[in-house]
Amino acid sequence: MSSDKKNKASNRDGKRSGKQQGHSRPLDGAPSKPGFAARAAAAKILGAVLDRKTPLDGMLDTEGGSAAYTTLGDSDRALVRAILNSALRHLPRIEAAISSLLDSPLPEGARALHHVLVVGATQILYLDVPDHSAVDLAVEQANRDPRNRRFAKLVNAILRRIGREKQDILERVASVPAMPGWFLSRLEAAYGAPAARRISDTQLEPAAIDLTVKSDAEGWAKRLNGVVLPTGGVRLAAFEGSIPSLDSFEQGEWWVQDAAASIPAKLFGPLAGKRVADLCAAPGGKTAQLILAGAKVTALDQSANRLKRLSANLARLGLEAETVVADMSKYRPDELFDAALLDAPCSSTGTTRRHPDVLWTKGPEDIAKLAGLQERLLRHALTLVKPGGLVVFSNCSLDPEEGEDLVARLLAESGNVERVPIAAGDWPGLEAAISPLGAFRTTPDMLPQTDGFASGLDGFFAVALRRMR
Repeated sequence: MSSDKKNKASNRDGKRSGKQQGHSRPLDGAPSKPGFAARAAAAKILGAVLDRKTPLDGMLDTEGGSAAYTTLGDSDRALVRAILNSALRHLPRIEAAISSLLDSPLPEGARALHHVLVVGATQILYLDVPDHSAVDLAVEQANRDPRNRRFAKLVNAILRRIGREKQDILERVASVPAMPGWFLSRLEAAYGAPAARRISDTQLEPAAIDLTVKSDAEGWAKRLNGVVLPTGGVRLAAFEGSIPSLDSFEQGEWWVQDAAASIPAKLFGPLAGKRVADLCAAPGGKTAQLILAGAKVTALDQSANRLKRLSANLARLGLEAETVVADMSKYRPDELFDAALLDAPCSSTGTTRRHPDVLWTKGPEDIAKLAGLQERLLRHALTLVKPGGLVVFSNCSLDPEEGEDLVARLLAESGNVERVPIAAGDWPGLEAAISPLGAFRTTPDMLPQTDGFASGLDGFFAVALRRMR
């Protein structure tokens, strides 16, 4: 059974609460059924992701997000998030299921109809929502939309059949890769077909909740019902509730940080008393790690608002860093640093467990463009450290064009940079993540865990480079 089944939708029958009391009134003025607004919002936002390549996070922001989402009550917002995350994780399989039941393809340009069907099928196949609610509200969506009204009977027939044949359909589409073809092909070229399929299957599961703790990982694992990871962090068992409600959140004894994201800051060796630049620092998890390692940290970000968030996060942790609002590609310090961390902007293809929209909002052209930006930033970062200084370069992309290929080209062209290999023996439990050349390459199918704890971690690349003179 998919893990999405275990995430019980908080609004199974579409009843609303809070600011949603009463019926919403669509354009035709007639009151809609309870739960209609949530499904309509999900279809609208899905369309923005798939057709306009709009990132999901921004549309689900509680203040500046899509009006279709922000006007909903809390329970309906939770349902919208559940629908969208599940739909985007399983999209190729959902589309295969729908297509298998159609006598002929949907009319060209019938994207709104496609989105209604996907939202309905997602609820039936992957969420704990009564089938009749998913079907009835999808039919109402079709009837409310002049573009789709003539297809209302088709929507009803397809979704009811999906409900009747649910298990057979799930078995039939299980062999369909859950990633878009363009990216699966790139994974196969980089890692081989078996590994690519494992990565694709892994991203069907929601990400684990990992914590970086200031000290005593074993103690915090016991207190928080967690397990200690090879990275030295703590992974939580599945739980219901909010992160701030957990023991010692307000006291700043730990912070949420994926296991893979905690690795780059650990690659410098001893940092006590050294001046270190965190060059793309917000939201500050890696900054906090560097401070705890004894470094005097200068945290850069080109966004003043993001740096305010970083400062607030550090304040909760009882930590301090110098902050500088700057475009790091143009930044020139008065004095060169002993070391620098560049966790560069990237395609984020290693984070699809928590951001399933990434593969639907990006394409090969985005990867190429971002790889070029990363190379420019890395070349500049190497000028910000003293001769002999270390630069750790990292990102959360799975694509070698943004990692291994970029570094190989830089090393081949520069006579002033050398690789500092990472030793697999220094990372028990993660030896498989160390490449033959001594770089870190995590993939989401690594880090298996026992029952009760989610497996996997974000896909990350990290390498240590030394400026020679």
